[in-house]
Amino acid sequence: MIFQVGVVSKWTNDSQHLLLEHFDAIRNSPFYIYHSALPFSPSSSWLQKCYSADLSLTVKVVKGALAEWGICSRIVLLGNSTKTLSCWNNTIAVGSKPGDIIILDVTTGSQRAIFSGHTKEVNCLAFSSDGISLVSGSDDCTVKFWDVQTGGVIKTFSGHTGLVSSVSISADCTTIASGSMDMTICLWNTQTGECHHTIKQGGNVSHISFSPTNPQYFISLCDGRFWQWNTNGHQIKSLFDGSCIAFSPDGALLVSCDEDVVTVRNSNSGSILKEFRVHGAQCCCFCPDGRLVAAAVGPGIYIWDIISSSLRPAQTFVGHTRLISSLAFSSPSTLISMSTYKSVKFWKINPLSADPVMTDPESTLVTLPLISSVSLQTRNGIVISSGADGMVKAQDIPVSLCKASFESPVKDYKHRTVWYGDRKVNIWDPENGKFLLQVDLSAYHPLSLRISGDGSKIFYMNKKSIQAWDIWTGVAMGKVEFGGYNGEKLLAMDGSRVWIGMPGVKPDGWDFGIPGSPPVELSTLPTDRLHLNNTKLWDNNHCRIQDMATGRVVFQLPGRFQNHIIEVQWNGQYLAVSFGSGEELILKIHPAFLQ
Repeated sequence: MIFQVGVVSKWTNDSQHLLLEHFDAIRNSPFYIYHSALPFSPSSSWLQKCYSADLSLTVKVVKGALAEWGICSRIVLLGNSTKTLSCWNNTIAVGSKPGDIIILDVTTGSQRAIFSGHTKEVNCLAFSSDGISLVSGSDDCTVKFWDVQTGGVIKTFSGHTGLVSSVSISADCTTIASGSMDMTICLWNTQTGECHHTIKQGGNVSHISFSPTNPQYFISLCDGRFWQWNTNGHQIKSLFDGSCIAFSPDGALLVSCDEDVVTVRNSNSGSILKEFRVHGAQCCCFCPDGRLVAAAVGPGIYIWDIISSSLRPAQTFVGHTRLISSLAFSSPSTLISMSTYKSVKFWKINPLSADPVMTDPESTLVTLPLISSVSLQTRNGIVISSGADGMVKAQDIPVSLCKASFESPVKDYKHRTVWYGDRKVNIWDPENGKFLLQVDLSAYHPLSLRISGDGSKIFYMNKKSIQAWDIWTGVAMGKVEFGGYNGEKLLAMDGSRVWIGMPGVKPDGWDFGIPGSPPVELSTLPTDRLHLNNTKLWDNNHCRIQDMATGRVVFQLPGRFQNHIIEVQWNGQYLAVSFGSGEELILKIHPAFLQ
């Protein structure tokens, strides 16, 4: 009986993880469970073991699957740029660039509603203490007071002449404070809609926060300095320097971020209780029971236990590819983070002991070296990748094992290899056991070194030019020079054709494959769609496989793989995807799945 209970618990745990991680796909169609969810379940899960035979006839993850379920239980991808997030119990509000506020469910991350009313980007959000109302501030210089249940605007407050950067609502819901880039703080009466006090701060106001227990008291941040005010508009005192601040739920403590330290203080006396050394924290928050403090540092998150005697983080999270703009705890066991790259992630907090054993934060916030090029060579059963750190790796596709790793090829290595190392573009010729090509390009570090999808060409891009070579002969295919680097990157390749540009801007393209001619400028643009056969195509914009005739989606990558895709290659059996994070994903697709 004990064994059976253990089995049920294991199945329940696996099923919960599977449903949450793949909620969007499964909600759209139940058959995604087999095609887009089960293949990505960890190798240790009971689901993977039970359905392995069925999965072999659809999509198999050769490389990139997790060994265990991750600490990130859910990822929600949003269609527009986002800046701010606020959470109350089971409801999340996200401000987006067009001016909409997206309401999400805390458990599933599913979209409940969209509040429309602002005409420009929403910069700040704050729930009332009872969760009934929501306050928002926007680039359109207005503050709006929303009914969360209906999504309707209760009142619109107009008076600022600059964008509204921060909002907060008092504990008794009678006063809204708004800070603006017009260097003022406005205090609004929620019943009458009137501004009963305007405070001239003397600088741009980037943050405002009411005490959760004292409705007459709030803190503002102006030009790197925190100030204490009452709702009569009188300044109580200047506090300390910092970049962000948050109250504990009971109002007794404050956590603030400075350039090199996260500080926990007594909110009344200002005395320092704990200092956690970390550089460049951009936002912070308390958990609902007041025991944990979280701070975002770039794309990573540190969590500290303020009861513990240790000053090291109790947990660290790494997973975002861009800067984190907002943090919020939905419960003592769940942290929600939002990055500037349209993604919201849900993190599981580990249970804490009385004095938990910590790990060195420097060893956990690790970033992988960027992938410079990927060559899918299924004839030899390998995928070869070269990193920006100069390391070359050969991965055995069927068993997902690294067959070789080197900075320069060993003499008995028999596979053609391309990489950037020692300030040179290198091609290793396995037949003669020597370099077929070594081009010194030390003037500029490569912004990108890529191998075309058909494996025939190398494209090298730096700040001034793009150059190409034939991978089998080493013969130069041409060079294109441009005025200077303005953020362009290699966007797409198709055989001898290559396009560069910035996302959202019309790209420039050239064809390097016309014999006896320099690269020819292209008038056609890439479609970001890779044809897998006569009936199916890969849509790189949405990371999915579609039926060409009906448009029906037959396969969807999970959310954790939908950030910063560098390149996709297909050879009729394997689909290889490389990411800006340095990770690679290789899928083996059964021929029957594409019929």
